[in-house]
Amino acid sequence: MTATAPIVTLIVPGRDIGAFAPAALDSLRAQSETRWRALLIDDGSVDDTGEIFAAAAASDPRFRSLRHEASRGLGAARNVGLELVDTPFVGFLDGDDELTSTALERLLGTLAETGSDFVAGAYVRSRFDGESYVAGRVQPWVSAATSPARLGTTIMEHPRASANIVAWSKVSRTDFWSDLRFPEGVAYEDQVVAQLMYTRARAFDVIPDTVVRWRLRADGTSITQSRAQLPVLRDYLDALRGGIRVLHEAGARAAVTARLDLILAMDVPPLVEIARTHADPAYSAEIDAFVAEIEALPEHADVRPDPALAAALAW
Repeated sequence: MTATAPIVTLIVPGRDIGAFAPAALDSLRAQSETRWRALLIDDGSVDDTGEIFAAAAASDPRFRSLRHEASRGLGAARNVGLELVDTPFVGFLDGDDELTSTALERLLGTLAETGSDFVAGAYVRSRFDGESYVAGRVQPWVSAATSPARLGTTIMEHPRASANIVAWSKVSRTDFWSDLRFPEGVAYEDQVVAQLMYTRARAFDVIPDTVVRWRLRADGTSITQSRAQLPVLRDYLDALRGGIRVLHEAGARAAVTARLDLILAMDVPPLVEIARTHADPAYSAEIDAFVAEIEALPEHADVRPDPALAAALAW
């Protein structure tokens, strides 16, 4: 392998993100670690996302562009990418987000030092201020998961790592994904996979460095901004259930408690607020059933509400 051969593949899916894709691609081009390859997967876009991806691939051999004629969903797009990875390491970047300039250097450097299965970094949300997108600060639960740095840890030793459930904050050894794939046909495909990563890993690392700026779209079209839709709510609650179940079945009691702390402080209150004025009574019924389920878990007895989490609701 030559010094310039790629050592990490970034899987970059996107659908109708033509307004944001250039910034995502620029964030790859700006990496201090240049030994990367990116699989750009246009998931059935009807805007110019496909053209932007194709132009990037034509101008830089580190990019490869693929297209789904009809949308198959984020999970399926990532799984297609995983089948094509031939580098020692793999990571993910959603096509409307951005890496910080030293993200790959820090993530890959940590794995080279420790030999762990994967590494997770911190992230911030990027909001539109009327003129441009501005990155915020690292939020309390993200910091609790990633700071201080812990090298060669496990979910038993560091249960609060379970709060970092997004795929794009991590880089893994590719062989760690040999029997791991994203669920398809649902929203919120990250959560169960993240908890499987934590419970299956021999060891993982966490670092406090901000590695991603996660865009909150001004037009409200992100999945995380669509929770008032009943089908999206059901996928969301099923993802939360699935992540809890993975931790519970692994015997990671403290990690289950950490997730319940966060879910009850951060996830449930906004949903209850939506339910107050929602036209469909089924919306409120879904939330009530979910809360009853988690309150029945044995780990719920250990839950201690954290005021810092509740104060971060509007992050």
